[in-house]
Amino acid sequence: MQACLRKDRQAQKQLYEQYVRAMYHLAIRMVPDASTAEDIVQESFIKVFQYLQHYKGDATLGAWIKRITINTCLSHLRKNDRLVFKGDSYEHMPVEEAPIRPSQRSQLPKIHAAIKELPNGSRTVLTLHLLEGYQHKEIAEILGITVSTSKTQYRRGRLLLQKLLKEKYKM
Repeated sequence: MQACLRKDRQAQKQLYEQYVRAMYHLAIRMVPDASTAEDIVQESFIKVFQYLQHYKGDATLGAWIKRITINTCLSHLRKNDRLVFKGDSYEHMPVEEAPIRPSQRSQLPKIHAAIKELPNGSRTVLTLHLLEGYQHKEIAEILGITVSTSKTQYRRGRLLLQKLLKEKYKM
């Protein structure tokens, strides 16, 4: 950390290599394509090194880098008018809450492909809640939406994902 603050290239490379894969996997779940995810990760690490002196240690370094990556993804989606939250309410529709069983692990590429097909708003909330573990209150603060909208988008994303997996991916 101190070496990175001194702009030691070897230390920066080590920090980058330690976190780049995880940040890429995060970005690829939030944006529509691999090349955009790669660009976002590069932009995120530029910000990490640019603002490293502002890291206060309130969270782990990995969590801080993750937050920068999420914010960079959201900024990209907003800039390209891709972050839209539909107002439909799916509050009373049933959603199966079954976790992925070990026998389904081989299906993960299909699940990730199906997630990519979700509308950006639903995909973003679903990714932040289901895959990244954020609570709806945190998601609402990050995205500038209400908790109710976060919950609705999550339910909508789950319903659409289930439909895609059954109909298109035969799962």
